[in-house]
Amino acid sequence: MNDIEKLIGDLIDHETLAFIGSIDDEGYPNIKAMLAPRKREKLKIFYFTTTSSSIKMDHYKENPKSSIYFCNHNSFTGIMFKGKMEILTDYETKKMIWREGDQEYFLRGIDDPDFSVLKFTAESGRYYSNFKSESFEID
Repeated sequence: MNDIEKLIGDLIDHETLAFIGSIDDEGYPNIKAMLAPRKREKLKIFYFTTTSSSIKMDHYKENPKSSIYFCNHNSFTGIMFKGKMEILTDYETKKMIWREGDQEYFLRGIDDPDFSVLKFTAESGRYYSNFKSESFEID
């Protein structure tokens, strides 16, 4: 892992919020604050918990193009990823993401029909720090 990947990974891992984007049925972007991803695989794949009844779920079903953004407002540093969002409802994925305390939001536990997982797969990114930005592709 090179220095920039480590720097970006540290930024992501220390933030408690992420901002995710979807495209609505009129073609407009919608941005939503979410809890930080539960799991990530390098800078390529990010897993988020969400409610199945959220309007963004309809957006992703119609158009999986998405973005996620992490920022540290103290250092004015940010990273934006563009890619595709998938909705996962299979038991194994939900079990992988489930944490103690989630039953507060999903009363039926892992099997709660309102509990879903969003899997974001990044295709490219743009990192901003020290008054400059750098775009990069993700393999």
